[in-house]
Amino acid sequence: MKVCRQIIETKGEIEIISTNKDWTGNKNSIFKTLGASNHTDKERENNDYYATDPIAIDVLINDGHAQIHKKVWECACGEGHLAKRLKEYGHEVICSDLIDRGYGQGGIDFLSCHKEWNGDILTNPPYKYAKDFVEHALSVIPDGYKVFMFLKIQFLEGKSRKELFAKYPPKTIYISSSRIMCAKNAEFETMKKGGGSAVAYAWYEWEKAYQGETVVKWIN
Repeated sequence: MKVCRQIIETKGEIEIISTNKDWTGNKNSIFKTLGASNHTDKERENNDYYATDPIAIDVLINDGHAQIHKKVWECACGEGHLAKRLKEYGHEVICSDLIDRGYGQGGIDFLSCHKEWNGDILTNPPYKYAKDFVEHALSVIPDGYKVFMFLKIQFLEGKSRKELFAKYPPKTIYISSSRIMCAKNAEFETMKKGGGSAVAYAWYEWEKAYQGETVVKWIN
């Protein structure tokens, strides 16, 4: 697998440039990198692929009135469910994922991308590595830019995440009052027939260098 090295802009378009360096881990290490999602361990899909209903973008923008930068990096894009909806709202979206699912640039390990990104970062990350994604995202954007992560409400729990919130207080947490689906293998209709989502989600918004109080909003 390729490891991301830099992000550039050419002719008004945003591109990821990756080197030819191969992933050196074995099969076991690849799955450890993928980690876990925002879901139970029951019948987990091999590469932990759970697509997010695009309504998550609608309620963030329309209900939450979130201010998202024109340029956005969706760094765990899957098949582009969130990215496509962001583009419909007029955003310039760069899309990458560790696994190539036919959308965006596959084979890109976000946690190995260290080039500064002059835009916001938005994704539903592998849940086991959500804290790493947050910290890394904040490390590659300039002050004033934002990180939006779609995560379980339970992400608020835990001693290590308490330390994260103390160091990097979220600017806003948008709690979804209605359940938003994250469907295994993007099989939303199958999930609907099974009763929908049993997991409560929220959008967590960080602004680089923000040190104020966290505002909680209810959306959807």
